[in-house]
Amino acid sequence: MNISAKWIAAACIAVSATGAVAQEVTLRIGDTFPVGHYTPENLVKVWMAGVEENAPGVSFEYFQAGQLGKAKDHLKLAQSGVLDIAYVAPSYVSDKLPMSSVAELPEAFTTACEGTWAYWKLAQPGGLLDEIEFKPNGVRVLMVMVLPPYQLYVRGNEIDGVDSFKGLKIRTTGGAKEIATVKLGGVPVQMAAPEARNGLTRGTIDALLFPTPSILPYDLATALDYATEGLNLGSFVTTYAISLDKWDTLSPEVQEAMTAASEAAIQSGCEAVDALNAADKQTITEAGVEYVTLSDADQQKISGLMAEVGTEWASQLDERGKKGTEVLEAFRASLASDGDSN
Repeated sequence: MNISAKWIAAACIAVSATGAVAQEVTLRIGDTFPVGHYTPENLVKVWMAGVEENAPGVSFEYFQAGQLGKAKDHLKLAQSGVLDIAYVAPSYVSDKLPMSSVAELPEAFTTACEGTWAYWKLAQPGGLLDEIEFKPNGVRVLMVMVLPPYQLYVRGNEIDGVDSFKGLKIRTTGGAKEIATVKLGGVPVQMAAPEARNGLTRGTIDALLFPTPSILPYDLATALDYATEGLNLGSFVTTYAISLDKWDTLSPEVQEAMTAASEAAIQSGCEAVDALNAADKQTITEAGVEYVTLSDADQQKISGLMAEVGTEWASQLDERGKKGTEVLEAFRASLASDGDSN
């Protein structure tokens, strides 16, 4: 798949011809995704190429695969200046960004692009989440990706109905998916994706709430036996953010190049993951995982339970003095207005 190439070209065209940029700067960018993962390949690298093409004085040092810390550390790495641009997953820093995981709720989107563009409207500079969470934490979001709806992947225990989820220790990323897990009768265990395989093989967890395109990059297929299909059990939000202190040191020309590269990279990323969602399912099946379609009655029961998650999530935040309901309503409105385009 060569989705990246056309979006690198699009990013380059998007920036007006302003001549050579005088500012020389090397930016440190980091994340925890394994080398070759679809997010770096189709989002981050597309964005970096667009910036370098249109701001010739800019270069990047890219620290992949958690070289500088775990996922939960990356917001702090950006705030402290260890990284200039960091992978910030709101659910891994829910104490700092509790409302920014709103797109992880099992809401009304079926593709990554639908969820991504609806979320970007809130997280981009000037958006609701930027104003109430990202900016107060000293960062500016440059790119986002919202994954296709999660399925439940299980080791050992056969899936034969909704009752088979009861008592399972299920890996989550916290927040909304903890609520969803409890409603399914499972026991939530918060765990970052790179730790999931060890968690399965050691028995720390019995199952995962996970996106299909992430099963292969984390080498999970051979540690699993069953999976649901056709359900919406939530999603996951990825952002890459630059510290405001670093942003303010950049010339207007470099800032313009970064901003212009963002939307092309976001489109590249969500298109790639939507394509993988279907293709990877076949590969996972060939590795021995059996996908199970639940009965209509069980699907309806699960849909009803998942419909309660957003309201409960928002209410919990409201009780803490946060704007949970306002953010949820804004995301739902963005979904309804944007569809799968920016």
